[in-house]
Amino acid sequence: METSIIKIGNSKGLRLSKTILEKYNIKDKVELILEKGQIILKPIALPRKNWEKEFKKMSENGDDKLLMNDVFEDENLEEWI
Repeated sequence: METSIIKIGNSKGLRLSKTILEKYNIKDKVELILEKGQIILKPIALPRKNWEKEFKKMSENGDDKLLMNDVFEDENLEEWI
């Protein structure tokens, strides 16, 4: 696909169509990767997207148990009072 570089104030930019933005789920930011004579635009995913739904599934499946005790047998909690 060929596209034009356009003037934006004192800078220049690249206009992406609505179709491309939707297809690649591009919102407000992209990661710009410079690699071997190429410029790669990569959508920035929301790192915690759908966590609430996934945590709920974990709870329903009983997968939200501690992997180790939160209090150790030799721990003295009195010193914190």
